[in-house]
Amino acid sequence: MLRAGIVGLPNVGKSTLFNALVANAKAQAANFPFCTIEPNVGIVAVPDERLNVLAKISGSEQIIPTRIEFVDIAGLVKGASQGEGLGNQFLSHIRQVNAIVHVVRCFENDDIIHVAGNVDPLRDIEIVNLELALADLAQVERRIERVRKQARASKEAQVELGALEKLMAGLNEGKQARKVGLTEEEKESVKHLDLLTGKPVIYAANVSEEDLAGGNEWVEKVRAIATGDNAQVIVVSAQVESELVDLSEEERADFLASLGVKEGGLKSLIRATYELLGLRTFFTTGPKETRAWTIKAGMYAPQAAGVIHSDFERGFIRAETIAYNDLVSIGSMNAAREKGLVRSEGKDYVVQEGDVMLFRFNV
Repeated sequence: MLRAGIVGLPNVGKSTLFNALVANAKAQAANFPFCTIEPNVGIVAVPDERLNVLAKISGSEQIIPTRIEFVDIAGLVKGASQGEGLGNQFLSHIRQVNAIVHVVRCFENDDIIHVAGNVDPLRDIEIVNLELALADLAQVERRIERVRKQARASKEAQVELGALEKLMAGLNEGKQARKVGLTEEEKESVKHLDLLTGKPVIYAANVSEEDLAGGNEWVEKVRAIATGDNAQVIVVSAQVESELVDLSEEERADFLASLGVKEGGLKSLIRATYELLGLRTFFTTGPKETRAWTIKAGMYAPQAAGVIHSDFERGFIRAETIAYNDLVSIGSMNAAREKGLVRSEGKDYVVQEGDVMLFRFNV
């Protein structure tokens, strides 16, 4: 399962947001096998209204959403790359995730002290990015010393050395690793380093409930930075999400409507994180259950079948496939077959987002 790490300075709302993510996931998917692996790790269901539609078409007894893992990582402080605060622990946890949700404080509250004394999203983002870059730079420098010796006799080491030298130059110029122009071969050669600034990022602008609908000037500053980073900004209120946890669906809708929004941003954040990780969803549906399955973009039909069970991939024959929109428009799988909308796809078929699939295989 791919993991997203929630990072940021202390007192920006990371843990409140994480707790809301976990609690809402449990409340919104009662039949989902929810579990918290550790105090700071939670498996969260990905909201997808298509599941309800497919379940209605198939008369399914159960709905099972797909899921991703969120990790609430200790708050960063200036000097973390030199071990300040929980620096080393913080950085090691980030290396273990596939993507970063960078929570930025965009609210004022005298009862919640800002670690730097005042609210300043630009400064906060720069602190986090600088510490990550310094940690990457130290790691690259150490690796270069080892690879330089190996490069005399190894072509693979020569490729890695070239990548490392590019990375060191870029990091020294203030670039993040993901913005350094490496070839695909070079990227593969340094993949094992799990560089912190090489991970994709989403900025979560945490606002007060009063600013949830319209945002504020701090949010706009975060957007400006995100644009330069080719990253997405999700406006979310951890305060609002924590209040929604114990409300019924009707009460939630009324509360959000009173704030001028349809949702508090949490669902958008989960969906955006799912997309950031390069994930796609296909469905299986029938009387017993309608279920969403997660694959990486570009996977072929046998690989997708293997996500369900390894036997499906080994014995793959074909996949009976229909696009979600086609199935919904026709109203039933039987009618779709009669209309010729259900396709028979072979081993070379690249599974598309929203495909509804039935796999045929030899045991």
